[in-house]
Amino acid sequence: MSEISQRYERLASEFGATVAAVPPARWSQPSPCEGWDARDVVKHVVGAHAMQLGFIGHEVREVPSVDDDPVAAFHAASTAVQVVLDEAQQARQTFDGVAGPTTFEDSIDQFLSFDLVVHRWDLAKAAGLDTRLNPDDVAWVAAGASAMGEGLRADGVCGPALTPPDDADAQTRMLAYLGRRA
Repeated sequence: MSEISQRYERLASEFGATVAAVPPARWSQPSPCEGWDARDVVKHVVGAHAMQLGFIGHEVREVPSVDDDPVAAFHAASTAVQVVLDEAQQARQTFDGVAGPTTFEDSIDQFLSFDLVVHRWDLAKAAGLDTRLNPDDVAWVAAGASAMGEGLRADGVCGPALTPPDDADAQTRMLAYLGRRA
C-alpha cells in the first residue's frame, strides 16, 4: 500500500465517521460552502469520487443515493477508489487531468484527499460536530492549497482568501486561506 493509498484510506475513514455522526435533523443545515447544506457536501464528495474514477474508465457501482443513505453512498464511493489505489498498476494509470497529465493516485492525493479534509470540516461545522482537524492534515492541506496558485480561486473551487485574526492557529489560517471562517 502506497503512502497516497494509506493517506486516502485514513482520510476517507475520518470523513466517513463524520458522515455517520451527523444527526438526522442537521442534514439540511447550511454548510460553510455557499448554497450547500450538509447533505450537499456529501453529494459533492461522492460525485468527486465518481468523477475521479471516470477519468480512468472506472465507476462506482450500485451507489445508493446520498438523499436516501449518505453513509452507504460515501462508503460505496470510497471503497471503489480504495480498490483502485490498492492495485499499483491501476493506481499509476495516467490520464489528462485538469492540470495536465497525471496518475490516478496523484490526482486522488491532490484533489480527493484534499477535499476529504476540507469538506470534513465543512460537514462537521454544518452538523454541529467537532471541527478540529489533525494538525498534520492542516499543514498538508495548507501546502497543497498554496501550490494550487490561482487555480484555487477558480469558479466553484474556493472563495477569496479571508484575513484571519493575528493570533489565529494553523487550522484557522488554513481555513481562512480557503475562504472559510472558522
